[in-house]
Amino acid sequence: MPSSICWKCLSTTLTQPLRHGSIKPRIPIYLPTLAFSTTPSFQLPLPAKKSSGVKVTPKKGTKSLVIKKGKFQAENRARRPAPGERKALRKRIVLSNVNALEVQGMQNIEVENMSDQRVEGQVLRLPGPIVDQLRAVEAFKPTQSWGLFQSPGTLMRRETVDMGKLIADMSGEEGGSRRTVKMVLVGEKGSGKSMMLLQAMTMAFLKGWTVINLPEAQDITIGHTSYQPLPSSPPSYIQPAYLTNLLRNLPTANPHLESLQFSQPTSSDLPIPIPPNISLARLASLGASDPEIAYPIFNLLITELLSPGRPPVFLGLDGLAHAMQDGTGYTAPNLKPIHPYQLMILEWYFKFLAGRRRLPNGGIVMAATSQSNAPKVPSLDLALSKLEGSVVTRAGQTVPQKERNPFMRYDERVMDTLKPGRGIQVQRLPGLSKEEARGLMEYWAKSGMVRERVSEGLVAEKWAVSGGGVVGELERAVIRMRV
Repeated sequence: MPSSICWKCLSTTLTQPLRHGSIKPRIPIYLPTLAFSTTPSFQLPLPAKKSSGVKVTPKKGTKSLVIKKGKFQAENRARRPAPGERKALRKRIVLSNVNALEVQGMQNIEVENMSDQRVEGQVLRLPGPIVDQLRAVEAFKPTQSWGLFQSPGTLMRRETVDMGKLIADMSGEEGGSRRTVKMVLVGEKGSGKSMMLLQAMTMAFLKGWTVINLPEAQDITIGHTSYQPLPSSPPSYIQPAYLTNLLRNLPTANPHLESLQFSQPTSSDLPIPIPPNISLARLASLGASDPEIAYPIFNLLITELLSPGRPPVFLGLDGLAHAMQDGTGYTAPNLKPIHPYQLMILEWYFKFLAGRRRLPNGGIVMAATSQSNAPKVPSLDLALSKLEGSVVTRAGQTVPQKERNPFMRYDERVMDTLKPGRGIQVQRLPGLSKEEARGLMEYWAKSGMVRERVSEGLVAEKWAVSGGGVVGELERAVIRMRV
């Protein structure tokens, strides 16, 4: 029988404060709850709500995720590169590719054909011994595409054949009448200036010359090599570590130094005693054994190489703008920047380039400019413009001559080194002719890098796209950009 009392009204009355005060009943009243009743429970907690799957941003100051840190495991951490490992990987030179096709009938560059007009427009292979010598003088560049072909080869363009004739003629001259050629290679980016320097060193090696190369002037002036002052006025600085590396590579680059004996009278000012009848290769190795004695041994070796009866000397430098910029990464004790002319190795080279010091046995002093990585040097641009004058290029164009800007500050040391009248030639490298471009593209096709048939239309198209046969742009348009 249902109850006549409204249990809901009774519970509300009992839990409300009394009318004449706020006194609540001291004894709690527990009301029965039936399973089928709709009356809510006042003692049991409400059931937990089901998660809707939507993440709610936690309140500020509360931790939402706690991860226990485990023990450090050394095997899970990558190995740190050793000192110099990243630089060696960045400057790594790969000269062969086993996956490339072998070019049948490819000739080697030799003494007999390096000045032959018939090889113009052909790609000739660099001989194995010459490759080792070029590696020793760091003539190869990481940006060049040596690793795309089975063996290193070079295009014999018109300027290369002319250089071969020059070296052959100078090698045939008598000892008393040998001359010194001073040349600066200029051209736009990708025109082949560094390659031309490599080709000239290759021909000098073939003729038995002594080759001393400064592969990158930026490495000398960047401030990453230890240096120390010399007791001289004006102050100059030497770089023992750089000279040590240069002396270490000289015997490998010039094997004929083993057969040349030291003939200069020994001096008591030398840091170590020099044995009599020592070979020049052994003398260079002694200088490379200790950086403290590298500078005096280098001077002694150069004096010996310039003595009468020695082979001609080839001096090379790449990145001329870095060697003539105003200020380097080095600072003097008075916190003033050191000019590149204060660095002994560059000062020594510029003496030969300016003609203040001559090569008695003849030779070539060659420098190459750079357009891809070079600082802006107004003094160098103005001096080269004055040297070049109104020279007509192979394409029939005239190079305009710059005028001196009265509001620009020029470095007089640079202007004096490249002053007209010192016999310095400026060799501007233009683009390839269509015949030379065709020979280079045929070599790429034989190596498996070009899948199209090398026709007159394809050569004309790529020659036009590459800006009139610029070697770097031609390579990019043919073998590096695939559609």
